[in-house]
Amino acid sequence: MKRNKKERQVSLKETIEQKPFITDEALANMYEVSIQTIRLDRMELNIPELRERIKSVATSTWNETVKALAIDDVIGEIIDLELDQRAISIMDITADHVFTRNKIARGHHLFAQANSLAVAVINDDLALTANADIKFIRQVVEGERVIAKAKVIGMEINNRTVVEVHSHVDNEPVFTGVFEMFRSTQEKEGGK
Repeated sequence: MKRNKKERQVSLKETIEQKPFITDEALANMYEVSIQTIRLDRMELNIPELRERIKSVATSTWNETVKALAIDDVIGEIIDLELDQRAISIMDITADHVFTRNKIARGHHLFAQANSLAVAVINDDLALTANADIKFIRQVVEGERVIAKAKVIGMEINNRTVVEVHSHVDNEPVFTGVFEMFRSTQEKEGGK
């Protein structure tokens, strides 16, 4: 059932507060209005676009948490992080990420998202990729959102941590990788 503008805007504000990473497209479908209407509503309510909301959350939340690299060096936007445990990032595929001719994302962007997330999850001042076993499962195209989930699956001798990353578009696997990460110090007693 369609709502009037005032009711829609009140509900829209509540929805975005509960789900700050919801897209304008999803909101348009939810409220049965055009994307432009959602954008106008957001502007009237002084609610920034998704990219700015993500950046704001990522900068304020993760800037002090990520140790192994600067938050600006992470490819994609971190939306969840528990050091030496797990991390999640999202990346919207734009024209800058794709081949001009066919609008398919260049593989190095998917790898970079996964690899930088594997570095970010390490609880150390220095983490470098020592080895990676990766697999591209399907093509990703302009306009899709890639969600990468990293999980620490093991600590090994010689200051190594194994991180598994799975990337999805709409719950469909598009990339997987197992990263062997060198860290400058051994896992601390009682860690992980």
